Parts: sequence; structure tokens; C-alpha cells
Amino acid sequence: MSPVLTETAEGVVLAVHVQPRACRNEIAGLQGGELRLRLTSPPVEGAANQLCCEFLAKLCGLPKSRVELLGGARSRHKRLLLRGLSLAEARHALGGV
Repeated sequence: MSPVLTETAEGVVLAVHVQPRACRNEIAGLQGGELRLRLTSPPVEGAANQLCCEFLAKLCGLPKSRVELLGGARSRHKRLLLRGLSLAEARHALGGV
């Protein structure tokens, strides 16, 4: 099992490393056991956290309300819960992570 994704009773926990102020929103591969995301928003007043949740919800086909930030609100290293998603569905949506 990949350390990037961890299956729980509620869904899948995803470990990400966020690079704010990028040119576009995109997955930039794996880095140190985390999925690396490049996001256009600055890390100010929670804008990068909000965009991170919205971007992952869109990628996984989930409503925004089902993506929850579990840890790392003030860090580039974050843990997010993709509620109601199976491990196989998450891997497929995120490009086989």
C-alpha cells in the first residue's frame, strides 16, 4: 500500500505537499511519501487550503463538502480526508498513486 493513501472507515486519507503560487493547478508527482500539488493561490488566509480541497474534490468527483483538511492548515504538508471514497477509486482518480 502506498504511504500517500491510507484507507479508513470514513474514506481515504491523502498526504499532500502543496506548492502555492504556481502557474496552474496540477498534480506534480510524488515527493517523500506525499502527493505533490501545485496550486495557483497564495498561502494567505486559508486560500491555498480552500483551493487544495476544491481541486481534490474536482479530481475525485466528490462534492467539496466531502473533502476535509485533517492536519497541516499552516504547513505545506497536509493530510486530507476524501470522505466516502474507496482506496481503488482514489488511486484511479489521482492517476494511479
